[in-house]
Amino acid sequence: MLEIIEKTLLTTLGAASLTQKKAEELAAELKERFNLSEDEGKALVDKLKKTASDRQTKLEEQASDEVRKACERIGIITKKEFSALSKRVLRLEKQLSDD
Repeated sequence: MLEIIEKTLLTTLGAASLTQKKAEELAAELKERFNLSEDEGKALVDKLKKTASDRQTKLEEQASDEVRKACERIGIITKKEFSALSKRVLRLEKQLSDD
């Protein structure tokens, strides 16, 4: 299971970085092809980077959601749930030792 989670996260990060690199390459190509000024080219690159970054964030959120769903399906508890169970066990142990 951990392997699936790891592969999902690595795929997400790889796709996100690839997207940003492709955006920069596309901007450079468009700058040359359409003879854009330095400022126009920079603005285009900045816009493409922002779009790539926004998509990267969305992709990361989707990957995280899918990992969470996979963990739920196979019964892996969250850190928050584990902490709550640990506290409950400690309270129960204390009650037993007090009796």
